[in-house]
Amino acid sequence: MTPPVPIGVIHGRFQVLHNDHLRYLLAGRARCRHLVVGVTNPDPGHSRPEAADPNRSDPAANPLTYFERQAMVRAALTAAGTAEADFTVVPFPVSLPALYRYYVPLDALFFLTIYDAWGRRKREYFESLGLRIEVLWDVAPEQKGLSGTDVRRCMASGGPWKALVPPAVATLAERWDLPARLAMAGG
Repeated sequence: MTPPVPIGVIHGRFQVLHNDHLRYLLAGRARCRHLVVGVTNPDPGHSRPEAADPNRSDPAANPLTYFERQAMVRAALTAAGTAEADFTVVPFPVSLPALYRYYVPLDALFFLTIYDAWGRRKREYFESLGLRIEVLWDVAPEQKGLSGTDVRRCMASGGPWKALVPPAVATLAERWDLPARLAMAGG
């Protein structure tokens, strides 16, 4: 493995942060000295419809606030042994490349995963700005594993969801009564 770069940028919606998200975050963290975690779709004003992933801007797919998601990222990373000084969590309007410079350092190494057309579209956004990119993994959609949609459905239906998320995230989800909120919202 190459020596860690000074700063890496990784991103995700984290609606709900699950175990595969944590694996992704830790893979990025292992490759840099400081990780900037961009929370995408931070608010409705910074979310845009995307042909490559039509549901990503749907309000039903974005039930958690930016505050809740950044708290989940912070809790999961610190519980996994990452010092708070070694990462920063910021909003990241991924569908609006012209705004990236206001949220993340553009001279960082940008990490991403590719499972589908949406992953390829994000790579195009990054390439259009001349950003340095490292694809952590590129696998077929059926090999993706967990999805936030699956976790939200499980929570809303009263199914067994706690094993799908890091323990620190389960604690926050219970504190916020997230399963009941999702059930009331229809999943």
